[in-house]
Amino acid sequence: MEAGASNDHETAAARAPALPWSVRLQLFGLVAAAGVTMRSDGSARPDKSGVRSADVDVDAARGLWARVFSPPSEAAGAQPLPVLVYFHGGAFALLSAASAPYDAMCRRLCRELRAVVVSVDYRLAPEHRYPAAYEDGVDVLRHLASTGLPDVVAAPVDFSRCFLAGDSAGGNIAHHVARCWTTASAAASPPPSNPIRLAGIILVQPYFGGEERTEAELRLDGKAPVVTMRGSDWAWRAFLPEGADRDHPAAHVTDDNADLAEGFPPVMVVVGGLDPLQDWQRRYAGVLQRKGKAVRVVEFPEAIHTFFLFPVLPDCGRLATEMKAFMDESNASELAAS
Repeated sequence: MEAGASNDHETAAARAPALPWSVRLQLFGLVAAAGVTMRSDGSARPDKSGVRSADVDVDAARGLWARVFSPPSEAAGAQPLPVLVYFHGGAFALLSAASAPYDAMCRRLCRELRAVVVSVDYRLAPEHRYPAAYEDGVDVLRHLASTGLPDVVAAPVDFSRCFLAGDSAGGNIAHHVARCWTTASAAASPPPSNPIRLAGIILVQPYFGGEERTEAELRLDGKAPVVTMRGSDWAWRAFLPEGADRDHPAAHVTDDNADLAEGFPPVMVVVGGLDPLQDWQRRYAGVLQRKGKAVRVVEFPEAIHTFFLFPVLPDCGRLATEMKAFMDESNASELAAS
């Protein structure tokens, strides 16, 4: 569903979401186990779908690592695989690339997108405030450029088709990593010899904000699950520099004065009609449009924040379809331009 395809998100949000009991139970478990991880030794056998995984250390001194997922050989096809670098959500302070919901989701994306997925375990707040998570994301890209992928990835890959993706706080991180990466590349003289080319960014319900309380935040606070204003305020205080408010550039990206390099890639923004953060996400898309950047907004009017973690919800499967279409379109545009 494209932006403007539905104008009923306000109607849908006027009531508490009707969720299956299984999803409500899983939401409770997700909150209860937010700090619990499932760190393996990095040599996992293929799962039932044939997806293989391995953990790689990027910087052991600061605990920076990533989990790499490779699709089954029969799903790879004849063309080199794109690479999707993924940043998990969790309000900058919770969860991990090894948390069960994100491990399962990245396996699904690996299989359904037919892409190598690199799930980044960035440092968490409040122990590691801004800009630690952004620096970790950039360093993972540098690691991929210099070291490549582990042996678990047997198929050829195309680093010129590298996509950044993330949900919630991870969407915020993906935006800022792309901004840092493209700004540094544009400023380098001569241009760096680097196999990594950002072909696109996929932001799923990204975590943006400001001191203002938006209409959706006020309307949905206490009605929609996962995100509350009290919890969101705590997350920003934990992540942002000491003494900073929510109008800090890390949070408040919906400013027409925000600087984006010429090479900032096309963006797909996923908005949920039952997400209190939706107004900030639409404003972000508007800023990109005014700056002449390619942006596609995908609306799910009945979607709660973190809907993508629950395969039982129909929108979860639709999201993978939309992501695949965006990635394929980016590839087709690149081929047409070459």
